[in-house]
Amino acid sequence: MNDLTREILELLEDNARLTPEEIAVMLDVEVNVVRQVIREMEDKKVILGYITLVNWEKVGEEKVSALIEVRITPQRDVGFDAVAERIYRFPEVRSMRLMSGTYDLAVFLEGRSMKEISNFVSTKLATIEGVVSTTTHFVLKTYKQDGVIMEDGEEDRRLVISP
Repeated sequence: MNDLTREILELLEDNARLTPEEIAVMLDVEVNVVRQVIREMEDKKVILGYITLVNWEKVGEEKVSALIEVRITPQRDVGFDAVAERIYRFPEVRSMRLMSGTYDLAVFLEGRSMKEISNFVSTKLATIEGVVSTTTHFVLKTYKQDGVIMEDGEEDRRLVISP
């Protein structure tokens, strides 16, 4: 990957709303070059999508998030992948990662209530062949997500110096 591609990707990762025109000005390159790099990165599945991070609490929408630790038995010839695919295909699953340590998969869910998430775990997740155990952790408060501080009430904390 060349430096220009890396710079474009880093800019888009920080702010997906940047237009190719804005990126071209920032990097002092032709806008058509930026468009071509973006198109190539989308075609190669390097850029997988563009998302908007929403603080639903600010609009009065209650959502419940949870981290589910999942221990699974790896399957012959496919390891963790086959069970993982069955899990990540559920629309409730927002994110999922293979982990090292005491559990195998970290599954991040979002639902309308704790009961909805509990039902998902007991009726869909725990019943999958190969799932050995689950541990559910409900998120109480999100301070920072995807590099963004959720409630930045940052005030000037410098001491006032008077003459």
